[in-house]
Amino acid sequence: MVQKNEHIKEIVKNKYGRIALESSSCCCGSGCCGNDIQDPGQISSSLGYSEADLNVVPDSNLGLGCGNPGALGKIKKGDVVLDLGSGAGLDAFIASRKVGTTGKVIGVDFTEEMIKKARNNAKKNGFSNVEFKLGDIEDLPVVSSSVDVILSNCVINLVPDKAKAFKEAFRVLRPGGQICLSDMVLLAELTEEERADEDLISGCVGGAVLRDEYLKLIVDAGFQLVSVTDDVSIAKKQYQGRPVESIKIVAKKRARKRTL
Repeated sequence: MVQKNEHIKEIVKNKYGRIALESSSCCCGSGCCGNDIQDPGQISSSLGYSEADLNVVPDSNLGLGCGNPGALGKIKKGDVVLDLGSGAGLDAFIASRKVGTTGKVIGVDFTEEMIKKARNNAKKNGFSNVEFKLGDIEDLPVVSSSVDVILSNCVINLVPDKAKAFKEAFRVLRPGGQICLSDMVLLAELTEEERADEDLISGCVGGAVLRDEYLKLIVDAGFQLVSVTDDVSIAKKQYQGRPVESIKIVAKKRARKRTL
């Protein structure tokens, strides 16, 4: 199992490393899901990003999302926000405007090329409240109970050990903190051939799990579900009608009850 998980990670690293260097999309590109929309701006606009969002740092938008997680929860001034699988930094930079100078945004990605691109974007655009760290979502380089809001956009499906990823997210959140997710989940099980297809793995399908299993993983990690929204139409628009959907989730880390 360990060897298989490492193989999956290498597939994802290699694919997204190339995307970072080429500045092209994958999850919705012709090499993955057969989407007819190729322009990252069009893709992100169709997922709910405003023109103002996309103009914060245009070079950070690679069209890799399946939703807009930053719009799901309330990010306040002074918050510490963590972006899981931050890519070139789109969601991190949008969040940085919301947290202000008294807040901070941390982006974590395990692809060196993406981290380099995100750091260059931050430097070029003068973002002093954003930090990008090279690290694995299954073993976050973040202090426990130090984060107010976690964002993740079409990333957990790429992680082999999703249970561990959610437990790590729970660990770093402060009590009462929220995780806001957009991700791909399955509506029917894939074949073994589809599970092994490298394009589908890196294209946000091959590593996805069934919808109910995904929600159970979140609850089992200790979270309380706040809201769950389904977008089935994305299958036809971007995934050649495969049995997948984009799911938008807000979940809360329960505050510990005080003992007398």
